Amino acid sequence: MRNNNKWVCELREPNKKSRIWLGTYPTPEMAARAHDVAALALRGKSACLNFADSAWRLPVPASADADDVRKAAAEAAEAFRLSHDDEDQFEENGLLPEKNVFYMDEEAVFDMPGLLVNMAEGLLLSPPPLLIGCEYDDDDDTKWNDYIWGH
Repeated sequence: MRNNNKWVCELREPNKKSRIWLGTYPTPEMAARAHDVAALALRGKSACLNFADSAWRLPVPASADADDVRKAAAEAAEAFRLSHDDEDQFEENGLLPEKNVFYMDEEAVFDMPGLLVNMAEGLLLSPPPLLIGCEYDDDDDTKWNDYIWGH
């Protein structure tokens, strides 16, 4: 972040000391989108991204040339600004649908605290007693099957 609440973005070129200046943006998210475009263009799939789940939405530069990367980064940042400006306008007018229409409290449904306590209590139980007088025979395992499945 720089003075006047502006966010800057630049990216070091692989195997070089030089950097590609990607611009100054009003929000950190816009700068992060610009970074993601440049990182993908310069480092490919091994790039470390800020928004890895939306890499497919980003514009692809025509080449790894600094001007092409800068142009694609600016497009991505501007597209991010437009999508959020539209959302803010809809929200102000009450036209934005609720994001979480259906909510299920899984902890309440599955009684998670109680379930975890029950599982912990199960670990404290003593194991069942061994069957006395029953020896394991490799040739005849029917005694063991009767013991295991007969209850």
